[in-house]
Amino acid sequence: MNFADLGLSDELLSAVEASGYSVPTPIQAAAIPSVLMMRDLIGIAQTGTGKTASFVLPMIDILAQGRSRARMPRSLILEPTRELAAQVAENFEKYGVNHKLSMALLIGGVQMGDQVKALEKGVDVLIATPGRLMDLFQRGKILLTGCELLVIDEADRMLDMGFIPDIEEICTKLPKTRQTLLFSATMPPPIKKLADRFLTNPKQIEVSRPASTNLNITQRLVPVKSDRKRDVLRTLLTRDNIQTAIIFCNRKTTVRELNKSLRRYGFKSGEIHGDMEQPQRLAELALFKSGEINILVASDVAARGLDIKGVSHVYNFDAPWHPDDYVHRIGRTGRAGATGTAYTFVTPDDAENIENIEKLTGQTIPREEVAVETSRPVQDTPQREERPRRVRRGGGERDESVVEAPREDRAPREARPTRDDRPAREERTARDERPVRDEHPAREARPVREERPAREERNFRDDRSARNDRAPRRDDRRRGRDGYDDGPDVGWNGPIPSFLDFKIGA
Repeated sequence: MNFADLGLSDELLSAVEASGYSVPTPIQAAAIPSVLMMRDLIGIAQTGTGKTASFVLPMIDILAQGRSRARMPRSLILEPTRELAAQVAENFEKYGVNHKLSMALLIGGVQMGDQVKALEKGVDVLIATPGRLMDLFQRGKILLTGCELLVIDEADRMLDMGFIPDIEEICTKLPKTRQTLLFSATMPPPIKKLADRFLTNPKQIEVSRPASTNLNITQRLVPVKSDRKRDVLRTLLTRDNIQTAIIFCNRKTTVRELNKSLRRYGFKSGEIHGDMEQPQRLAELALFKSGEINILVASDVAARGLDIKGVSHVYNFDAPWHPDDYVHRIGRTGRAGATGTAYTFVTPDDAENIENIEKLTGQTIPREEVAVETSRPVQDTPQREERPRRVRRGGGERDESVVEAPREDRAPREARPTRDDRPAREERTARDERPVRDEHPAREARPVREERPAREERNFRDDRSARNDRAPRRDDRRRGRDGYDDGPDVGWNGPIPSFLDFKIGA
């Protein structure tokens, strides 16, 4: 069977042939006729089998009829990540080269201005991530009432990223009479529930068992200690003479640190993770695709749907937490019928994760012991003694043209006199002529103070009574400057004033 047997137009067949494809994959051969018949579809196939072309090709023929209107796209493709959305946009441009169809890419991390302008002109197909689409919808920049075809790609990844509530809200804003296509590598129960709710009598196409891995990929488990992972990775990269490889890590910080480590050892590596801005992520992917870097250290943001030709090896630096991620990670190699190799580093703490992976895939992954080869980082800068040093000249300015010679070329300093070369103590006559402490004249004896006569003993009790007799009594009257008699002081224990001294009933 070839593409001509699937009912595609001649313009589309010429574009497919120009892209280098002649025979459809099983998922393409089963899905394209059903999509052209305007039926709802559930497509389940392992990653790397051509799911993208299975809905892009029939969409182009369907959209060739009719025209677009402002802010009302005719079709919508939802993708979980920006990279996957950009890749679908590239495929749409490649296959639709002979059709005059407009397209808009709505992804986060870039300015909204150009996206809003494209929507105002009108687009035939809208490729978007759920977050940016909802943002523009809430701003009133887009209407979804004219969308007659909806594609939900990588639905299981949407579930992992928490996009299912957004997808449900988006589906409620679309017209009820529409065609819905759902594609995924796995089919967990929440995705099945979503399909039952928003798809009408769908045709289910399953070209392989759910969560099965590509038979063209050689899989190995490498037992390793946590602190020796980098040594084992460098050994494998050097031993296998890697041309193009992707290394997956669970954490973004691990991605950054591992990329720096590989660069110190002379590897041409790059990185991609969720904390990077969209232009940086696209630039790193462009360098990887062009061959300027041959090793890409990535998080799971690059594990879904990215089609990069020539990836021969995949390394799971960290064993994935979710078994489904293992299927998607190793699916970056062995694409389009090619062979590939996937290594997964296993520490004692990863026993449960590996057990879940083998249970999901239904196979036992063989183990391989790797002998670690020690290596040293590449020195990018000269040694410190070889580094030229600049000196200061008059006026406090730095003269960059004058460079000091290395230390070994400098003239030796004059030898300093040793302790034995110094003059002996007996030859220093000046010090010997000084008077000794005993030769100083004696100081005059100071007169001794005369002893004071002893104080007479006093009777302190008699003195205190005498002082009390001399002190004024409390009952004495004192008159102020105005002649008014204030009377004795009244306190807590003092006498009661006369105006308060009364009896009740008197």
